[in-house]
Amino acid sequence: MARVLVVDDQPLFRAGLVALLNASPDLTVVGEAADGHTAALLAESSRPDVVLMDIRLPGAAALKRAAASARVLVLTTFDLDEHVHEALRLGAAGFVLKESEPARLIAAITAVASGEMQFSPTVMRRLVAAYLRGDAAVPPWCPVGLDGLTGREREVLRLVGAGLTNTAIATRLTVAEGTVKTHLNRVMTKLRLTSRAQAVVMAYESGLVVPQAFARTA
Repeated sequence: MARVLVVDDQPLFRAGLVALLNASPDLTVVGEAADGHTAALLAESSRPDVVLMDIRLPGAAALKRAAASARVLVLTTFDLDEHVHEALRLGAAGFVLKESEPARLIAAITAVASGEMQFSPTVMRRLVAAYLRGDAAVPPWCPVGLDGLTGREREVLRLVGAGLTNTAIATRLTVAEGTVKTHLNRVMTKLRLTSRAQAVVMAYESGLVVPQAFARTA
């Protein structure tokens, strides 16, 4: 069962999240907070698997401290790209829209708790579109060529860049989802990437995915 810390500065919304998550047989809420500083302290003491956190709340810079103790899933909205970029820099493991259906939110928390990066397709498209326009502050990494990747690893990277989930990639390649995770982990290690967002950007920069095609759908 995944342990979750809920962080939001709106009491009614936070209470709704707590009730929703506690009603799931696979999740349990181990604490709640209204600001990032308190969240960081609770993350250190209660040791949750996932911190579900609104990036806009007071003290959100403490996200980096929370991320040191648990995986952070950020709650965001369509029009807050600048906060998404900052959350990436601070170590967020994924993003989910506040407008998401309850089942989508629970699935995202479960995925992040199991070690996956989790990005709403809409958020990912907007992130990459902003990067391609040159106005996104994507976290820096040490780029290397793709020569060290196997053919299957390159294909997995291409599909990640196209916005497919691990489940969708497994279906496309007719392999187990665990196999996709293994390939993606190897890609991340070889290319010295630290997030799925960086993998998407690398797929575009390397030419595995054509930017023009993406720009028309973003």
